[in-house]
Amino acid sequence: MTAQPIELTVNGRKVSGMAEPRTHLADFLRGPLGLTGTHLGCEQGVCGACTVLIDGSPQRSCLTFAVSCEGDEVRTVEGFDDDPVMADLREAFAAHHALQCGYCTPGMLVTARDIATRLGDVDEQTIRRELSGNICRCTGYVGIVAAIRQVVAGRQPQAQAWRFEARQETAAPVAEAMPAAALAPASMDFSTAGDGFSVLKQQVSVAAPAGQVWDALGDIRRIAACLPGAAVDTVEGSRVTGSLTVSFGPIKASFAGEGEVARDDASRTGAVKGRGRDAKGGSSATGEIAYAVHPDGQGTRIDVEVRYKLTGPLAQFGRSALVTDFARRMTDLFAANLTAMLTGAEQAGKPAELSFLSILGAMLKDRLARLFGRN
Repeated sequence: MTAQPIELTVNGRKVSGMAEPRTHLADFLRGPLGLTGTHLGCEQGVCGACTVLIDGSPQRSCLTFAVSCEGDEVRTVEGFDDDPVMADLREAFAAHHALQCGYCTPGMLVTARDIATRLGDVDEQTIRRELSGNICRCTGYVGIVAAIRQVVAGRQPQAQAWRFEARQETAAPVAEAMPAAALAPASMDFSTAGDGFSVLKQQVSVAAPAGQVWDALGDIRRIAACLPGAAVDTVEGSRVTGSLTVSFGPIKASFAGEGEVARDDASRTGAVKGRGRDAKGGSSATGEIAYAVHPDGQGTRIDVEVRYKLTGPLAQFGRSALVTDFARRMTDLFAANLTAMLTGAEQAGKPAELSFLSILGAMLKDRLARLFGRN
């Protein structure tokens, strides 16, 4: 299908972008805009995890086409930082332990705010009826209902309380119109190619001179020492063999394979093409990493483009939201270790395997802190 231009207001700012007619609003918010607080659960309009406000009304963004929101005002869970009702709800949810895994929480908070502003002080039965479109598989709803009851107690309904004053700005490309805190980082871009490969573009900042960084990148064994789980077996000219061990909870894989390395000293660009297979689990990976080294003040910026394809059990972890968060954490660790190696400082850490759960824990901590407005 042919993508078409779309312009709408998201979290108080005008944004514009391109979307195919079949693209759901949830995918548009989570993808181009990087607003991953909107969660996708059932993708059938049943669970309510994807609930957002569209022109002030709670709607399922997994059932709403993005192009149908042309000119509309959309508010996601990230857009309530200055909203006093949402601030009260966040505090009450924390006090009443109204979440466990937290997956339903963004949609639950949006619905709870609608209850508080539209209905005001209502009884428990009404709250439960209003929450019937939001499913929580963890808490049994007791803490959620108690939190909402605390916030609505003594509150009067607010006429058109849902309306926000959108800032009248000239429509701009998404990356320019949205505030930096609400977007995926400018140094991270995920997409899919027509050949079935996923493409990840990112930037790595290293606190060392560009020449020193370029020389270090030419030493495969030294670079492997900066990446958790990586090991180099042989280096023969441009051909390299080695392995990468990763752990995704109960799934553990050790990819053994080979690659070819190409470098151009004049332009300070390089590429690594590789393929590997986990003999035990049956997962396979094919990919190419292209990079370019640029001076950046006193340090260095490395522009990286990764093309990859996963097959087998680990293919389920190739979705964009997981990949971008995971890659961001790995990039930070790699950059810290590379800087430490070049400056002689102690490395940030190189565990024997790449553990998704340890990085996921840090990701969840950051997201919960943002969700409840805590550092």
